[in-house]
Amino acid sequence: MKRRNFICSGIMGGATAAALPIYGTSLINQDGSSKPFYVAPRAPLTPGPGSTDVRTIIQSHQTNKQFSNIEVAVSPKQMGPSPHIHADLDELMYVIEGTATVLIGTEVYEIQSGAWNFRPRGIVHSFWNAHDTPLRFIDCFFNQNFEDYLDQLFHKIIPEMASKKLTPAALEIKKQIDALDKKFGITWFHNQRQAIVDKYRLNG
Repeated sequence: MKRRNFICSGIMGGATAAALPIYGTSLINQDGSSKPFYVAPRAPLTPGPGSTDVRTIIQSHQTNKQFSNIEVAVSPKQMGPSPHIHADLDELMYVIEGTATVLIGTEVYEIQSGAWNFRPRGIVHSFWNAHDTPLRFIDCFFNQNFEDYLDQLFHKIIPEMASKKLTPAALEIKKQIDALDKKFGITWFHNQRQAIVDKYRLNG
């Protein structure tokens, strides 16, 4: 189970939990159906020093590419990713702890603990924690292996950026991010980010 710190403000901002014993083996039967698997319980995720932390729970290859999901923890008064659109990905959020503030199109919603929120493809959206308590939620991904996007971004591009002391605007980093965004059909609207940070008095 992979865990990632959001360490780069403007893009999005680990320890390994108990791994499934099925990694490295086939998860699909010969007839194309998925095999059963078990995800062990683990300690709740905390935001950590990066203010937002993520770990993969179920990978798309475990479900025959039907869906995957991640656990997300966000510190109080913390901005999430810049507003963006997915061309192919649909997302379903379940809030475990706290309240998520979610932008969908031009509307802003408060998603409380125990509630669900569906964000279909093709609509500008983002999330943040506007409250004084931590936020923790599960995000489910449908129709795309988006956990692989996060793995590439947080395990390859951002560490390279940090080791070379570069910013996201550096040409070699920007080329990698642009290629990744194109591959996964993501369009970012970073120019909308600061207005949200200012309005809700967020760190970000």
